[in-house]
Amino acid sequence: MKVRALPVLALVLMGISQLALADTKFGFVNSERVMREAAPAVRAQQRIEKEFSKRDQELQRMAKDLESLQKDLENENSKMSSSERQSKERSFGDLNRDFQRKQREFREDLNQRRNEELASIIEKTNQVIKQIAEADKYDVILQDAVYANPRIDITDKVLKALTDAK
Repeated sequence: MKVRALPVLALVLMGISQLALADTKFGFVNSERVMREAAPAVRAQQRIEKEFSKRDQELQRMAKDLESLQKDLENENSKMSSSERQSKERSFGDLNRDFQRKQREFREDLNQRRNEELASIIEKTNQVIKQIAEADKYDVILQDAVYANPRIDITDKVLKALTDAK
């Protein structure tokens, strides 16, 4: 008698779980797309580029100076006296160390600013997603799934809300 009750119990439980899932409203947000296309993300990227463009140009100029100095050292090596060669090698080494230090500082500062902006965008995005979830009565909203049916994708709604929120 107990053996016959197990299949019946399993069918009843499956039916109950199907009913529970049928009443559940799911949504999906493509976070990568939001970070790439959202108005706040685009504005943040523009601010960062503007903020760091001067230092980037300076680094590019220093890289050209280093390349030019290295070519001079290679081409005129046989024509230079020992003291002149040492002097140029020393200035090349000094410039190279200064360049590498500035390049490292630039990368660190740039990463820090990107992380700050990213944190702000994530916070705004999460607020918008929560507002949408409450307004549209979603039970679950997922971010970054391997696959999500386009029927439950609310990324466009989130992008529009972020644009409107400014």
